[in-house]
Amino acid sequence: MMDIDGPRQEPADGKPARAQVILLHGYGSDGNDLIGLAPYMARELPHVGFVSPHAPFPCEMSPMGRQWFSLGDRSPESMLAGTRMAAQVIDGFIDDEMQRLGLAASRIALVGFSQGTMMSLFVGPRRGEQIAGIVGYSGRLIGPELMDQEIKTKPPVTLIHGEADEMVPAAALDQAVEGLQAAGIEVASTMRPRLGHSIDEEGLRIGTAFLKRVLAE
Repeated sequence: MMDIDGPRQEPADGKPARAQVILLHGYGSDGNDLIGLAPYMARELPHVGFVSPHAPFPCEMSPMGRQWFSLGDRSPESMLAGTRMAAQVIDGFIDDEMQRLGLAASRIALVGFSQGTMMSLFVGPRRGEQIAGIVGYSGRLIGPELMDQEIKTKPPVTLIHGEADEMVPAAALDQAVEGLQAAGIEVASTMRPRLGHSIDEEGLRIGTAFLKRVLAE
């Protein structure tokens, strides 16, 4: 099993973490990208630690970035196979974080962007112990037809997507909502007008409010 790690931010209150947010970056980026969200989220979550691991594989399209799985072949079969492989790595990382910090699954939340959202939505419901929740920006649901047979837990989800997303079509938002709801998962969604493939201030506020609710002390 591959070991992954990345930049971290300790709880703003200076105490041991009473919860942990794991940030999963997008294709061609790395953990240094999403850790930039931590200072803003920490204003409302002073008791929470943040970690943004680098994906395990060098990005095939970028000399500097990383990828959770290849997009060279975008067939559903290839993307599912890549997602399953990366899911094992992320599962191991979550287990290690829980053990390191002495935290229950209910004190762990996932926040993803783009390919990181795809991984979060795949990993979270397949874990045996339910995590606190998932925030997904600008992503999609991989393998929705498998949810019924593979789902183990039902963590609440909130999804935010840009209406003008040029990388992952806005239609992916409704498709993800439908797939998650069909599996019995509580999901809220927000379409941000005129927003491209990014996270805006309102999306950050929505995600932080969700985390504050599911990680309340």
